[in-house]
Amino acid sequence: MRILMLTWEYPPRVVGGISRVVYDLSRTLLKDGHEVTVITYRDGDAPYYEDDKGVDVYRVDNYMINPNNFIDWIMQLNFAMVAKANELIAKEGEFDVIHAHDWLVANAAKTLKQSYNIPIVATIHATEAGRNSGIHDETQRYINDTEWMLTYEASEVIVNSNYMKNELQRLFGLPYEKINVVANGVNLDLFTGIERDYDFRRKYAMDNEKIILFMGRLVFEKGIQHLIAAMPKILAGYNDTKLVIAGQGGMEEELKAQARALGIENKVYFSGYLHGKDVQKMYKAADISVFPSTYEPFGIVALEAMLAENPVVVSDIGGLNEIVEHKRNGMKSYAGNANSIADSILELLYDHKLSADIVRRAKNIVRNDYNWSKIAQDTHFTYQKAICQSVAEKQKRQLAQEHARKTERLKRGRPERGEITNLLPFKKRQAYA
Repeated sequence: MRILMLTWEYPPRVVGGISRVVYDLSRTLLKDGHEVTVITYRDGDAPYYEDDKGVDVYRVDNYMINPNNFIDWIMQLNFAMVAKANELIAKEGEFDVIHAHDWLVANAAKTLKQSYNIPIVATIHATEAGRNSGIHDETQRYINDTEWMLTYEASEVIVNSNYMKNELQRLFGLPYEKINVVANGVNLDLFTGIERDYDFRRKYAMDNEKIILFMGRLVFEKGIQHLIAAMPKILAGYNDTKLVIAGQGGMEEELKAQARALGIENKVYFSGYLHGKDVQKMYKAADISVFPSTYEPFGIVALEAMLAENPVVVSDIGGLNEIVEHKRNGMKSYAGNANSIADSILELLYDHKLSADIVRRAKNIVRNDYNWSKIAQDTHFTYQKAICQSVAEKQKRQLAQEHARKTERLKRGRPERGEITNLLPFKKRQAYA
């Protein structure tokens, strides 16, 4: 199967979780014998073309014309993606399926579908309404409408949790059978050969301090503000703790101000964006990983922490709520509730047996249920559904066109060659013969 992936981020460009999903999925599909081509945005000095261990990666620039806003920038990106896809199709032939990741590539996917009759499979990683607890301005409305258009044009839609399946059905009125739940996964070799590096760890905390880690974007829906608010209670119960916040985002200064206002700035460390192996080293340095999101379609970071043998504390919301079973493979807290977050963290700090049992079970669950081999097989099955549906629709259209053509010829009194239009006189002639 020849697969075209459209995504606005692909390593080394990492904005959110889409980059890692497309990277791991593409490589696994390649191992299964498929041809995978990725068209994405060229960021920095990344090459225009890269053979990424068998995955053909093409990166495109936006126009030299400066866009008025982000929406215009995305539209320029889609034009450039269509131009590159046209070039590849003219040179190498058509693709069997287009896999479009989120609204950012919706217009390119739709254009290619209508030009070449290639079915679309769309993965909706998150929704604008979910991220913002509703639609509040015209930009958000445009993004929401583009998400709807992509799901409408797609033959099949993929989401990463039952929570997201319900959200898409509610927001866009999609038929349930069109929405396929395929969980995200994690590279099981991510921490192979990575051990706790004490020199690295001492950059962030003293040896006697337990590191509570948050890894992710510093935005409102990730709930870091509630984790910081929980720190005074955690410190009162277990003083030798340090909160390390790894990531960057628009809320960074606001979160630093919150820590200062609570008088705990010496117990909260902002590491900034971590590059390369530093991400794995940070997970290994941590004692507990916490993801207190108020909106989370899935939560790959929770799987990474589990694989790194960190006990995790997550909000009882979205995909995180489906991944974690309380006190079995992690701890849950009420979303947005600082006291609840503190209670779950303190229980792990006090109860070493509970923590060890959680780590053991969580790692086994990740290996069995969230490996990319299983996820790639489920995704390939969705591709097959989309292609079969596309073929069936094409045949249906051809039959309808043929029927309309025959009907029109009959109206004009010009029957098809070899077609019997006056059956009764024919039978009478045969009877008298």
